[in-house]
Amino acid sequence: MSAPAFNTAGARLIVDLGAIRRNYRILVDRAGPGTTVSAVVKADAYGLGADRVAPCLAAAGCDDFFVATLDEGLRLRGVLPTARIAVLDGNLPGDEAVLAANDLVPVLNDLGAIERWRDQARQAATLLRAVIQLDTGMCRMGLSEPESARLAAEPDRLDGLSHLLVMSHLACADEPDHPMNREQWHRFVDLTARLPAMKQSLANSSGIFLGDDYHFDLVRPGAALYGINPTPGTANPMTEAARLQGKIVALRDVDSPMTVGYGATHRVARSGRIATLAIGYADGFPRVLGNVASGVLSDDRADKISLPVVGRVSMDLVTLDVSALAPEQLTLGTYIDLIGGPRTVDAVAAEADTIGYELLARIGSRVPRLYNESDRQIQTELRAL
Repeated sequence: MSAPAFNTAGARLIVDLGAIRRNYRILVDRAGPGTTVSAVVKADAYGLGADRVAPCLAAAGCDDFFVATLDEGLRLRGVLPTARIAVLDGNLPGDEAVLAANDLVPVLNDLGAIERWRDQARQAATLLRAVIQLDTGMCRMGLSEPESARLAAEPDRLDGLSHLLVMSHLACADEPDHPMNREQWHRFVDLTARLPAMKQSLANSSGIFLGDDYHFDLVRPGAALYGINPTPGTANPMTEAARLQGKIVALRDVDSPMTVGYGATHRVARSGRIATLAIGYADGFPRVLGNVASGVLSDDRADKISLPVVGRVSMDLVTLDVSALAPEQLTLGTYIDLIGGPRTVDAVAAEADTIGYELLARIGSRVPRLYNESDRQIQTELRAL
């Protein structure tokens, strides 16, 4: 089935590739000389489209990419034939030949994974690249402390593996004062000191902002590349890169005491106007935002008037109170910004009691993506639709 077209779909996601490139350069400057900045493009680049985002980052100078699963790695290899691509889920038994044949680098999360990858190197009579993950406190993925100690005592387990990187993952990096950050840093330094010399990586997006001593040889930003604030509670140092818009498919003048939507959860208090947008929770706009979120008119107006969501968000539709706008400002087909612009992804996520990562990653395949380099190009391309 072909992808939805912009002029027929009920919603669209505008992705600013120029903003993503600028965010990458901001992170390169922040990481400083001597530290490689990779890019995490798992979950289809957090919902923005890895087939377009990854080449954009490669053009900005990124050579190292991380995905979650083997199938994500295979798809990305088709887009980036020569990039270094690491698979965070590693090498499940039987995956080794496919990983090796496609020059994908598994993140080895236990001693069994190391043994299987070393056996693959022996069978192929070649050296294979690898990433070793250590568990420093998340109890999720990576070698446990006893496994790390055994690897330190038996370094020949790494025979046949090359270009080694050792990594761990921070649990609380978005809370700079959380004691877990320093605890994990100390564990990581202690564990890696016992292992054979190899490059090291600890920091994710928020970890980059914890200080230079968290940077090591390579950092692994994901969310920050896409404009999500890596420093919650302070001004966002990144540029937002995504804007979700819904199309008006119905306009209705209403009078009290009429109700709106399923469950009659909103009652019109005075005469007004309701706009219905062709977007819903099937498209990734959370149901919990009913009677909570708001939108703004997608135009060049300096005064962005808030248009509250009224009634429940349904599978395919969202209703907004647009009484604050003059009738001539809205027609069928007009777009409303729901995420992005004045409605930042972090602000909407807070309203939904979640995080920006989830909002972007859940935007559905029914929503086409439009890629642009700058605000000026966005407006030019939109007018051409």
